[in-house]
Amino acid sequence: MTKVKIVTDSGAKLTKQELKDFDIPVIPLSVEIDGTIYQDGVTITPEEFLDEMAKSKEIPRTSQPPIGAFQEAYEQAADGDDSVQILSMHISSGLSGTVNAAHQAATMVKNEVVTFDTYSADRSQGFVVLAAARVAQAGGSMEEVLAAAEKARANAYIYLSFRNLDNMVAGGRLSKTQGLIGNLLNIKVGAFVDKEGKVDVAVKGRGMKTLNKFNDDVIEKMKGFKQMKGIGVTHAGIPEEAQAMAERLNAIWPDIDILVSVATPLISTHTGLGALAILFEAE
Repeated sequence: MTKVKIVTDSGAKLTKQELKDFDIPVIPLSVEIDGTIYQDGVTITPEEFLDEMAKSKEIPRTSQPPIGAFQEAYEQAADGDDSVQILSMHISSGLSGTVNAAHQAATMVKNEVVTFDTYSADRSQGFVVLAAARVAQAGGSMEEVLAAAEKARANAYIYLSFRNLDNMVAGGRLSKTQGLIGNLLNIKVGAFVDKEGKVDVAVKGRGMKTLNKFNDDVIEKMKGFKQMKGIGVTHAGIPEEAQAMAERLNAIWPDIDILVSVATPLISTHTGLGALAILFEAE
């Protein structure tokens, strides 16, 4: 029987135990801060990245891994067995070119490699990866594993709140004029990741009341689903607020183990310091 193995990148927020349980190789994304290039999760942690970003002269820049990193991960996953099929699952193409690099690398190894754009990131990307990994571990075919991944992708959501607009300007989501005026007027932004994996602005307004209402509305949307399957709360330097949000969500969904974590460097680069994300999988 052909075995399916899962490979992902460090854009996915997965716990050490989840990576161990499902034996998932992780390809580190790269980030550059003031001329120094780091590998996410290898030479810099999410917490260290926030410290470096806070004192950096320029907005950090991210880049996809080199082709050789994908080849190495595929060979590790196959472990010498040419019959192993590999599902290479990556951060949204709306945020990074990683999945395109994976597609190029897929043609350079013996094993069959299928590349998959999760249209997501962070813990929501993790939800998609885990859905596929569970089916693969149970002996599912590539078709069955892909079906699980596609279902989880359709049911994964990301809602973001921004306090500082500098990084959104650098990422091209706001003009320099909008960012300057927004910061001067204390403008806050609520956004979401659409089903093509791109960040769209949902609301803009002055002060924290805007973000509080935005998060209230997100929770009301969450309540409208029949089944809440997973929740994550991710932050860029505001751990107390993230924990408070997780406790608020756990009061509504007490049976869900909510992962509270620091955003991956790629996400922090897009959001800037002080951002908060509510991520969930629901049907």
